[in-house]
Amino acid sequence: MMNFFSSIYSKLTEKPWLAQSEAALEHELIEYQAGYPGKTGLKFFIAVVTVIFFLFSVTYLSRSQYADFQALAGDPWSPLYQPLWLWVNTGCLLLASLCLHFSLGQVSEDKLNRLLGLLILSVIFSLLFIFGQWSVWQQLSLQGFAINSNPANSYFYMLTAIHGLHLLGGLFALARVLVIFSRKVKLDILQRSLVLCAWYWHYLWLLWIFIFALLTASPSTYNTIASWCGL
Repeated sequence: MMNFFSSIYSKLTEKPWLAQSEAALEHELIEYQAGYPGKTGLKFFIAVVTVIFFLFSVTYLSRSQYADFQALAGDPWSPLYQPLWLWVNTGCLLLASLCLHFSLGQVSEDKLNRLLGLLILSVIFSLLFIFGQWSVWQQLSLQGFAINSNPANSYFYMLTAIHGLHLLGGLFALARVLVIFSRKVKLDILQRSLVLCAWYWHYLWLLWIFIFALLTASPSTYNTIASWCGL
């Protein structure tokens, strides 16, 4: 009889919501330890890079108000009046970003060949972007737009070079993903690495769009933005 009442009492005093809460907390902790540190680190890195390019943009707009600043676009005789090659490079970087985006849906045992193909395409398009940027540098140099002949030239080489270096760093991370793929590790580890690479490439493409718009703006656009900012 005592055992019967003891069993009833234990049932009545049981707090299932606490057990469920502890289980959910444990699952959340495991998920945090497994995936979130990498995401947090990437978000912090992206925030730092954004601040750096924002400061460069402010100094660029401020420098555009000096008499010796000659914009690379805006007039028909400017080298970037019709920036065809920059558009081509933009398309290459977009394709690299899209390949990584679509690769996220191919992380399964029966789609590994498609996944590998998309990863290789992403590397190829990224390298084409870097080669295209180098080709634009060569064209500007051949036309007499040296790095030290005009402040606008200096900023063009500097901003595109820094962006390119960040893309090269991303390629090293993508190479690590290919190593993980070749070792046939757990698919969840591969998935997490791919997510970080996809985020980073999306960010680099958006950052490039901003840089592209900034470098190919007309002098009147610089003057308008500078007056809004009080420069």
